[in-house]
Amino acid sequence: MDKMKEKTLTKDYKFHGHVINLRTDTALSPDGQEVYREVVEHPGGVAIALENEKGEFFLVTQYRYAQERVLLEFPAGKKEPGEDHFETAKREIAEETGYEGKDYVYLGEMVPTGAYDTEVIDLYYAKQGRFVGQHLDEDENINVSYMKLDEIIDAIMDRKIIDGKTIAMAFMIRELKNR
Repeated sequence: MDKMKEKTLTKDYKFHGHVINLRTDTALSPDGQEVYREVVEHPGGVAIALENEKGEFFLVTQYRYAQERVLLEFPAGKKEPGEDHFETAKREIAEETGYEGKDYVYLGEMVPTGAYDTEVIDLYYAKQGRFVGQHLDEDENINVSYMKLDEIIDAIMDRKIIDGKTIAMAFMIRELKNR
């Protein structure tokens, strides 16, 4: 694997934003060739599949501006600078659903767009804890709904759920429950 690694020679920042930074890099490939790379820097995030006592999962529906459409997905959020991903997961699930999680299971990392984006999403599965009240960010407008795992997978196969992290987590949780 190290034989495939490219060495960064230069980084030229083109944009610094609230959520992302954009840079263009020059790198040296393993064969000695200089290559051009465009990189979106993202602080990373978490996604949480929260299951209630009826075996239903919390899903959120929200308008995703970049996609110009409403998506149905598991609750998720961006890590704050220096924040541990588990703390982000606990914070985000309460903010978006109004419930704490308990009995968390870490499912691992997901790289949604590895070709040009540094974002890594840490994935969690948890059981519903106590109600603490929903506290959305001022720019968030989401609706909470509930679906059983089989219904989520049917919606994925019917192309009604197209969000990558939700697709990955649904199949991971199904496999986890089957083992």
